[in-house]
Amino acid sequence: MKSKQMALCGLLTALAVVMMVLAGAMGIGTFVGPVLAVAALLPALEEYGPKAAALTYAAAAILGLLLVPEPELAMVYAAFGWYPILRPWLNRLLPSRPLRVLVKLALSTAVILLLYGVLLRLLGMTADLLGASALFNLTLLVLGDMIFLLTDRALERLAVLWHRKLRKRFFR
Repeated sequence: MKSKQMALCGLLTALAVVMMVLAGAMGIGTFVGPVLAVAALLPALEEYGPKAAALTYAAAAILGLLLVPEPELAMVYAAFGWYPILRPWLNRLLPSRPLRVLVKLALSTAVILLLYGVLLRLLGMTADLLGASALFNLTLLVLGDMIFLLTDRALERLAVLWHRKLRKRFFR
């Protein structure tokens, strides 16, 4: 049984890295690649639990940082890739939907500020954001939070899709 688990997690790790590499090579967006790569973690999480999904995420994050041509894309995945593992726990812990959304927004905002603080101050990447107006940077932060909430909703629907339709195609 462990070999089946290792094989699936290895394939999902490779799929996540390939999605990030292709997104970086095609230039389709810094956030599209990580969102697609995060979705690749769902089968490992749903089938084998958070430990297997965390190992899959860690392997994909390390390989992404080493192989993805766009470092910012790999850093976004490294910063947000753990969220699908935390998501079910947050949904159980916070039964109130408005409170859950507020906590997720606070979490997203904190991670975005930390990520771009590291990217700007320590690594010197995306230095054009330092010269931009505060309104522009605030707009980018709000758009990042909206993408995060849309990703959360997509993960919820993809988990349902996995259980209802896709799981029986892969596990017979």
